[in-house]
Amino acid sequence: MFKKIVAKAGLALGTAALVVGATGGPAGAVEGAGYVGGGYSNSGAGVWCAQHLANDIARKAGDRALISEDSQWGPQTKAQIVWLQSRLGLKADGIVGPETGNWLLYLGDQYYGGKSGYCYWNLPSDWRLGGMYVPTELT
Repeated sequence: MFKKIVAKAGLALGTAALVVGATGGPAGAVEGAGYVGGGYSNSGAGVWCAQHLANDIARKAGDRALISEDSQWGPQTKAQIVWLQSRLGLKADGIVGPETGNWLLYLGDQYYGGKSGYCYWNLPSDWRLGGMYVPTELT
């Protein structure tokens, strides 16, 4: 009887390991979302997400003009990202890396941002590591 229970438990654990291993692919895709900005190979989706989420944050802040959400990296998009980084006390380099990506996803439109929206898969982020500091408001 004990051998049957152990065998069933082993089978269940083996199946669980396969499921976890098989679902590791999408997480890898998020980890591999490239930086967005000048000098990087920008995906149109990544640029659009940076533009859209930065615009949403600017709209909420009420003191920043909105930029075109055209999926093209340019000086207006860079300026919008620099503005956001400055407001958050980040290095204002105009590049969306994991730290800026975290903030865009957290503060921006939650339909597209957050931990499950379209932009989560298209912006660099280290949210899945669980160590992100979350502020209560923009400075």
